[in-house]
Amino acid sequence: MTRGVIATPHHLASDVGAQVLRDGGNAIDAAIAADAVLCVVYPHMTSIGGDLMAIVWAGGETSPVGLIGAGRSGQLATIASVREHGHDTMPARGALPVTVPGTVEAWGRLLERFGSVGLGAVLEPAAGLAQDGYLITAQLSDFLKQAADWLGREPGTHALYPPMDAGMLLRNPDLASVLRDLGRNGINGFYRGAVADAIAAAVKRRDGFVTHQDLATHRSQWVDPVMFPYRDVVVYEMPPPTQGLAAAAMLVRLETGMPFAEARHAAYALRDRYITDPDFAPAPLQPFLDAGHVALGRGRAHESGDTVYLCAADEHGNVISLIQSLAFDFGSGIVAEGTGILLQNRGVYFSLDEGHVNRLEPKKRTMHTLIPAMAARGGQAWAAFGAMGGDLQPQLQAQVLMNLVDHGLDPAEAVARPRKAILADGVTTAVEADYPGAGEMARSSDHVLLMPPRHPSFGHAHAIVVDGPTSWHAGADPRSDGSVEFAG
Repeated sequence: MTRGVIATPHHLASDVGAQVLRDGGNAIDAAIAADAVLCVVYPHMTSIGGDLMAIVWAGGETSPVGLIGAGRSGQLATIASVREHGHDTMPARGALPVTVPGTVEAWGRLLERFGSVGLGAVLEPAAGLAQDGYLITAQLSDFLKQAADWLGREPGTHALYPPMDAGMLLRNPDLASVLRDLGRNGINGFYRGAVADAIAAAVKRRDGFVTHQDLATHRSQWVDPVMFPYRDVVVYEMPPPTQGLAAAAMLVRLETGMPFAEARHAAYALRDRYITDPDFAPAPLQPFLDAGHVALGRGRAHESGDTVYLCAADEHGNVISLIQSLAFDFGSGIVAEGTGILLQNRGVYFSLDEGHVNRLEPKKRTMHTLIPAMAARGGQAWAAFGAMGGDLQPQLQAQVLMNLVDHGLDPAEAVARPRKAILADGVTTAVEADYPGAGEMARSSDHVLLMPPRHPSFGHAHAIVVDGPTSWHAGADPRSDGSVEFAG
């Protein structure tokens, strides 16, 4: 009998998740174990110093629940304070864009509500890899070399993550100690104890805004996902502060036959007009979900964005769609001394325009790119899907779901199929060279950028389709170092 399945962007994470399932854990346990491994072996993409979003459809339930594990800006963060540092826009690196890490608290909340084996068992495989080391992949090697100049500004970061060749061993014993402390003593110390002290001190030393009090008061938020029909399925996306509504806006417009570029521009224009922390400014649903609503503009976007997405399902009917990130590659570039923890730069998404809905303010969650997704058929969980890719995620998600629903593809083919994406300038379309008609697109327009097939800049997408109580199809993106693992 098959106990479950997991798909992640790194084979070590998939292996660990499958083993947790074999050892009696459920899909939520397996997903967190795999995510913790990714925080060790994929430091260019994620860290326990980042944020996490998840949608969970628990076995026997009639609908899923979402968890927003997004950290807030520091209580000292203001537009004036950033400008005093000489910036006209939010800087991408260093201490100023650091926000409170949401991942660890989100792990605790997910396990408290849905877990079955405990935090120690879930985190020990990741701790072991951090302690003993792992062989880095070609993708990580490329990122380490490309980022060497700016990572070198931080001696501690450079010492931990120097330029390395694929196949070399990378260890992070400080991170192993933190993970094992979490496993023994729970998450409290991360936000209120020694780890919090180290994070707050690291940020203060570099003149950033996050304080010990900001860490101590952090909480995740349970939410109801936004649901809407697409063809014969019901799709579930995360509400604000995530850009889930932008993904919804794209899909409801694509369903009407609107061209991809028009749907993208409408969705991103609405996102940039409305989406921020709903505690500061709630976003209306109607403009996003009404395909006839006209949205002017193309929306702004960042060129960078590095993330991990994974999904898992088990014999008990649990399905989880989980995404986690540092924002950009290696986040802020700051490793909090003595912890091995890379801190995120999620605050880069704030605006310094006083009139912008997503303007920087103290204790605020920025518009968030992380969007796990699910779909249902007949009132039952049918698919979990998502993709890393920062601002591109709504476009990538839409193509994966269209492959699953419109074209009836198996998940493995749905996530591997060639993709396209409209880039940050809102004009240039990047397209993989094997995308149908890519050559003609490039010949007919100066704004088409041909990319090699299966290029990682088009995100790492993964998907699981539920065929029955203990039967699933799943796909891991060949653009990643990942795999699908079934637990027999």
